[in-house]
Amino acid sequence: MAWMAWTLPTAAFFGTIALLLALFTVLAIKFPETPRLGILRFETTRGDRLFISLLGSGFINLIWLATMGAPLWGALALCLVFAFAVFAWV
Repeated sequence: MAWMAWTLPTAAFFGTIALLLALFTVLAIKFPETPRLGILRFETTRGDRLFISLLGSGFINLIWLATMGAPLWGALALCLVFAFAVFAWV
């Protein structure tokens, strides 16, 4: 896999995604989830909210790169706030 840019940030990104998926699997087994109705007025589960958070974070990072450029520390802070908001209200 020499064609891929396996840098430390790339490995940390994919490792974090893998850990989140494992954590949410364990949570779903240990504490069965019930869908809840949030601000968007449709039922979501923890997994749905994780997916919305990851998808929105990808767009936040793309917009940040297009407008501000690197580094992405500000985008990371925005993504964390966005994820917190999604889990709290969606």
